[in-house]
Amino acid sequence: MKQFLIALFGLIAMNASAQETPVGTNALSVLGDQHAMVRLESGHKYVLLPVEEKAENANVRVVCNNNQSVLKPNVRLAVDNVDYFVPLEIRDGQLLDIVFHGDRRNAGSVKDFACWREMKYTDQIDTQNRERLRPVYHHTPQWGWMNDPNGMFYKDGVWHLFYQYNPYGSMWENMTWGHSVSKDLAHWEPQPTAIEPDALGAIFSGSCVVDKNNTSGYGRESVVAFYTSAGEAQTQSMAYSTDGGRTFKKYERNPVITAKMPDFRDPHLFWHEETSRWIMILAAGQEMQIYSSANLKDWTMESSFGREYGSHGGVWECPDLMRLPVRGTGQQKWMLVCNINPGFVYGGSGTQYFVGQFDGHKFTCESKPEVTKWMDYGKDHYATVTFDNAPEGRHVALAWMSNWQYANQVPTKQFRSANSIPRDLDLFVDGGETYCGVTPSKEMDALRGGKLKKLSDACEVVVDVKGTMELTLQNQKGERVVMNYDAQKQTFSMDRTKSGEVNFSEAFPCVTTAPTHGALKQLRIFIDRCSIEVFDAEGKMAMTNLVFPTEAYTAVKVKGGKATIYAIK
Repeated sequence: MKQFLIALFGLIAMNASAQETPVGTNALSVLGDQHAMVRLESGHKYVLLPVEEKAENANVRVVCNNNQSVLKPNVRLAVDNVDYFVPLEIRDGQLLDIVFHGDRRNAGSVKDFACWREMKYTDQIDTQNRERLRPVYHHTPQWGWMNDPNGMFYKDGVWHLFYQYNPYGSMWENMTWGHSVSKDLAHWEPQPTAIEPDALGAIFSGSCVVDKNNTSGYGRESVVAFYTSAGEAQTQSMAYSTDGGRTFKKYERNPVITAKMPDFRDPHLFWHEETSRWIMILAAGQEMQIYSSANLKDWTMESSFGREYGSHGGVWECPDLMRLPVRGTGQQKWMLVCNINPGFVYGGSGTQYFVGQFDGHKFTCESKPEVTKWMDYGKDHYATVTFDNAPEGRHVALAWMSNWQYANQVPTKQFRSANSIPRDLDLFVDGGETYCGVTPSKEMDALRGGKLKKLSDACEVVVDVKGTMELTLQNQKGERVVMNYDAQKQTFSMDRTKSGEVNFSEAFPCVTTAPTHGALKQLRIFIDRCSIEVFDAEGKMAMTNLVFPTEAYTAVKVKGGKATIYAIK
């Protein structure tokens, strides 16, 4: 994949490039009602594949001149109209063997599909972003679809973010690990695709660890990745990197863990000092399973947790397990993160967690089984996991900013989905229960620029709260987001029902409400074109919601507080 895909060409509305030449219908051979081949010419660098999102997936087998199949992606090749293009690098003698699906009585004859008229050669890829709603300071893929963050780690001053990725379109498909790096958790540089599908299946979520003591035998400070191979069954596989996570080689004896269950995925690892063993926590249907290993290759199941605890409205996914300080106590406790879809309090996907103790073998929750705790009360905070090897003992988390109820339908085309801003996690006590504290990472403080007189499409708003408060973000079209703090009830809410484009899904227009665990004194609101993230400045409340205004919000009105607007550098 990394040899073939370089960058997204852009939306169909862009001006044509002088370097483009049509592939031409002479290259097309129609072999049946649902089968065609395209013989690509040498002498060009790329072919631009036309994508139409309402089309059925076509199975595209890429065959090189030795008759070997090198890729088998599913692509929504255009039948009637073209939404955008994705590029494929051409090698000598390359052949596209394409099988379409769906009812031909509705789609018409294969020979008349729009993809043949619009498929083009080019030697230069235009990577300029043309999406009005693409965030400024949040991580997004250059093109295509992104969901769960994967394999995140910090090493040698660089934050590595891997993610579930489809380079062949902006809807879920062809799962592989994309890769980006950053030195400040805000400005990200795209890297070649890291781990690609193979005979064991697509590459689902997982984690990376820095093997400081060479327990795996791949070298001190090697980076070892674990991921779910999603084929006929879901199994756990391993890959390793000796160049700091830039490239990976898959373990020759994959898979390393198997089980007889359909939903068995998303391994997350960490080193447990007290037992001198690696710990893996795995999502297994409606519970989490805990494994241990001394060498990252041979694993022993230790225990399971969760069948009677928390929300069980959907499948448990994307776990994490970490030891955190409890504010003002000098104590530490363990927190087990459990992302669930569906089952969130406001519908769809969300991040729940449990607090307790872990002895290297078993996690014990301190709350009653019926107690459910949510890390973020917005609709668009899912698949939350932390970076391995973060500096200063920090636990830095990123989430996927979307919801499975409408993730494939949000009104963007060149890309779909962004990650949240980074958040540092700790614990605090309120009313006899221990809760997760969520604070914007200090890297966000470094991005704060000068004061602004009005809102921009990418800014931070700091609100000094004086009792019960109402705050409205609004544009000149009257589209608005309304936030309310009820000082008596100690609740905070956000209403996005009139925020802009909301009709693409009946699940999108909504009001979300969070407990504040005490009086709100100051809010930090991060606005970035299509998202709003709100935090209690003391880290006791977080709410993340997508918005799609047809033009940027320019005015902020506050009753019961004072707002200061800062630019984001």
